[in-house]
Amino acid sequence: MTAYIIRRLLWMIPILIGVSAICFTLLYNAPGDPVAVLVADARQAGQQISPEDRQRLREQYGLDRPVYLQYVDWLQQVVQGNMGVSTRTNAPVTEVIMNRLPNTLRLMIGALALTLIIALPLGILSAVKQYSRLDYFLTTFTFVGISIPQFWLALMLLYFFGVTLGWFPTRGMGSPYAEPGVWNSITEVFRHYTLPVLSVTLFSLAGYMRYQRAAMLEVIRQDYIRTARAKGLSEAVVILKHAWRNALIPILTLLGYVLVILIEGSIVVEVIFSWPGMGDLAVTSLAQRDYPVVMGIVLLSAVGILVGTLISDILYAIVDPRVRYD
Repeated sequence: MTAYIIRRLLWMIPILIGVSAICFTLLYNAPGDPVAVLVADARQAGQQISPEDRQRLREQYGLDRPVYLQYVDWLQQVVQGNMGVSTRTNAPVTEVIMNRLPNTLRLMIGALALTLIIALPLGILSAVKQYSRLDYFLTTFTFVGISIPQFWLALMLLYFFGVTLGWFPTRGMGSPYAEPGVWNSITEVFRHYTLPVLSVTLFSLAGYMRYQRAAMLEVIRQDYIRTARAKGLSEAVVILKHAWRNALIPILTLLGYVLVILIEGSIVVEVIFSWPGMGDLAVTSLAQRDYPVVMGIVLLSAVGILVGTLISDILYAIVDPRVRYD
């Protein structure tokens, strides 16, 4: 197992270089550049930037050089732990990302935990009670849940519970006008978190339920499950100890991308609810042509995918003793 992990870690290096090179080339060859955005902002503010100043800005950000040389310089800085400087705020990219990442983690950890707590038991129950009224209801719910776009679901929750009923705030993580006190602070945090967390949870719920149900249906038809029942084991022991453990393998495949979800967040939900997280940062940075920040997010996401898949492979061996890596 140790040798396998080392090989996987070494393979991550060329993969990350390839992904970053492709993304860097696409970004820096896209129409417009950071200097053009800065010039447009200056004109809106009533300022004039001369062609000399514009050229100086391009030289400052290295945009006057060929793309491959810009990429080599960027890669050298990344190897040294420096992902560059934001063209919008002149702050280090690492600092910009770390200011937003905790906000996304607060949102996504709660949403993913709630999704798994609800989806896995319901998926198991739906499989065990196949063709029952409960199974038909849960199956219909998953089909509807998969079909509904996330942006529509988030907007409906915002409009109904936030605008029409006024039960929950419609934007941000907190209110500057909240009354002091521990209980008031907890209540205010809960009210701001409810709609974003609910939006992510409801959207993710259907997919996890369908995967869990399908995996359980495949497992409970196996011979060893019939053997376990023939030995007189209780149904709870058969399902939870023998069947569910093997039915977890497809779920572990999904959980391999949890790191990416935690890093990137939900772009739709963060934008709709004005949640100052990574998803909102990605959209804003793309609109402002803040390429260093975009590349920082891309690199972090790629690392999350690779590490997540590695963790999934390791969990396979833990859940299923038959899985071995040479």
